[in-house]
Amino acid sequence: MTEQIPVFRTTDHGAAKLMPDVDRERAWLLTVDGAPQSYVDLDEPTYLEFEYARRLGHALDTVAPEGRALDVLHLGGGALTLPRYVAATRPGSRQDVVEADRGLLDMVAEHLPLPEGAGVAVHAADARAWLGTAPDDAADVLIADVFGGSRVPAHLTTLAYAREAERVLRPGGTYLANLADAAPFAFLRSQLATFAEVFEELALVAEPGVLRGRRFGNAVLIASHRPPDVAALARRVAADVFPARVEHGAAVREFIGGARPVEDADAVPSPVPPGGSFGIG
Repeated sequence: MTEQIPVFRTTDHGAAKLMPDVDRERAWLLTVDGAPQSYVDLDEPTYLEFEYARRLGHALDTVAPEGRALDVLHLGGGALTLPRYVAATRPGSRQDVVEADRGLLDMVAEHLPLPEGAGVAVHAADARAWLGTAPDDAADVLIADVFGGSRVPAHLTTLAYAREAERVLRPGGTYLANLADAAPFAFLRSQLATFAEVFEELALVAEPGVLRGRRFGNAVLIASHRPPDVAALARRVAADVFPARVEHGAAVREFIGGARPVEDADAVPSPVPPGGSFGIG
């Protein structure tokens, strides 16, 4: 095994570090300001290390028949873990990645280059600003995995943002988001209430201990105008090495309770993870 050397760089939004995984020859962990952001295995792009990434991968696997090419918009880039996954599992897909940190994109392009012909276009821009310029009905899937440090930025939590996402998605498209919260779930409930204003169908995927309020953690939000394949998704996440549960329908409505949609004037970032928590993208 060739020894890999850690890479350090000050990028536009922080101190980035690429650390080699001693157990996998060409696998790397990306951290920014000490917070884990992405994990990439260049030899095995379908390998997803982080729990939330695995759940997003399961959701991606169930939004369309296996192998069908999709047009996917990623808000938040990191080390391009999920674009690599889509390119490998759905050849011929067209993907756009929007990442605010141009220096980070340059670092990733230099040290973790995408395969030739991956079909991925990368854009250095603010996610919501770029979304506002995107054409209508342009994407089959929109994946939001944007964290400033360890928090979802406030301007990506609002009803106006949700409506922009819905506009860019095709009528049968699916919105996926990586969120993080803990009991009493004020942030997560508000996000579900916000997207319930725009989409008829919502589902939530999380580890049971998180949903029971035992710890801070990630939850994947799924929103669409058509019912998700809950049975297929539930089988996949239950059988995962990090088992999770899918909530849908009445359970989601009950979870929302009296939470209200978020307006731009009232928006706040997601909560700060407690020390030692992994609640980032």
